[in-house]
Amino acid sequence: MLLTACGFSIGGGTLLAASFTLTGGREARRNLKIGRRCYINQGCVFDALAPIELGDDVALGHGVLITTAAHRIGTAERRAGLVEPKPIRIGHGAWLASRSVILPGVEVGDGAIVAAGAVVTQSVPPNVLVAGVPAKVVREL
Repeated sequence: MLLTACGFSIGGGTLLAASFTLTGGREARRNLKIGRRCYINQGCVFDALAPIELGDDVALGHGVLITTAAHRIGTAERRAGLVEPKPIRIGHGAWLASRSVILPGVEVGDGAIVAAGAVVTQSVPPNVLVAGVPAKVVREL
């Protein structure tokens, strides 16, 4: 309730196991939208330079990182070039297991599972299990 009073968009019934880290400048809290009945475990990080949307009934394990900040490849003097933020959407009922990483521009489909430690570089279809670095579909659910 306190976060909602501070301008965060958090649906009813959502449980925060502990505080989370939010980065992304002044608009970060407006860019983060969390649906109803979600569960966010401890140590999660949201880099909300662009919009991040969590659907209803989403579960995040320990230490999940969701980052919208991508960089262009720069010159030899500075390889991390200009920032190009890209939005992220996590579908209804999805589960992001511990220490998974969701990179800019990704959409995780409804009912999908991202295995612990997976690095998601491309969008994930609904109702599949992805694992690995980079994450690949392991099986349909």
